[in-house]
Amino acid sequence: MLEGLPPNNAAHLMRLVTDETHARQIADLVVETFDPAETAASAFELETSTRDWNSGPWVVEIYFGEAPDEDNVRELIACVVGPEVAGQAEFGRVAQQDWVASALEGLAPVRAGRFLVHGSHDRQRVRTHEIALEIEAALAFGTGHHGTTRGCLLMLDAILKQRRPRRVLDVGTGSGVLAMAAARALRAPVRAGDIDPVSVTAANSNARINGAGPWLKAVVARGAAHPTLQAGAPYDLIFANILARPLRQLAPDLALLCDTGGEIVLSGLIARDVAGVLSAYAAQGFALKKRLEIEGWSTLLVSRSGAAPRPL
Repeated sequence: MLEGLPPNNAAHLMRLVTDETHARQIADLVVETFDPAETAASAFELETSTRDWNSGPWVVEIYFGEAPDEDNVRELIACVVGPEVAGQAEFGRVAQQDWVASALEGLAPVRAGRFLVHGSHDRQRVRTHEIALEIEAALAFGTGHHGTTRGCLLMLDAILKQRRPRRVLDVGTGSGVLAMAAARALRAPVRAGDIDPVSVTAANSNARINGAGPWLKAVVARGAAHPTLQAGAPYDLIFANILARPLRQLAPDLALLCDTGGEIVLSGLIARDVAGVLSAYAAQGFALKKRLEIEGWSTLLVSRSGAAPRPL
């Protein structure tokens, strides 16, 4: 979470390591207390573990445009964590740097089979015969660097070695990476939707930048509940890179949109989610065909097993 002033305008910083509840409470308290034009608060996990998904220490950082009154700030956060823990808060200056350039330096190109996801600063790294997708880090989810997106791209690459899907749907498209990859590889229309209008705007913009505009136009949709998405059915390939709970809930809807013999790529799952998601799709006549594990995230390819789908 990040509220208030962008880090580019911050000159001073307070940092405190605590637990998740207190980190979030301090961040909320700061946002409510200080002028949002001068102060920002960020709370995040010190080190995320996708293996057991247990929460460890959290960090709360407060950015100030002007030098803060340290005693007053400690007194404020002591209301949440007590004076002893508040005394452990560290104050300092924010190192001057180009935050955009710094972020881009850490956003290395990602190769997934024939696909390369890169920022504009890495155009020269594109190899002959690679399908390059230029994506900048933005508000929309999906730059290709997350294990779920890479897993889906690798799954698409494997599918393309076996067949050429004719009708493709991307549910929860985010920045549009998967839809663009399919459109560019197949040079055919791909339908896409996302519940977030910001993501849809980003996906359509990225499609134009990457030469996929003629084949791709994303729409704002909850799941697949949009006339444009439903009009393209039956699909022989569907991507759903979301989270476990909505994937389970969408199983009946996606089953109705999927062609006989069609396949669905499911992602956004950690190991403990897989059994429940597979059970939901098995009830609709799908069986697991392939599974990928990347950085603790699971990507599943399921296909029609021949069983009749359970009626809605």
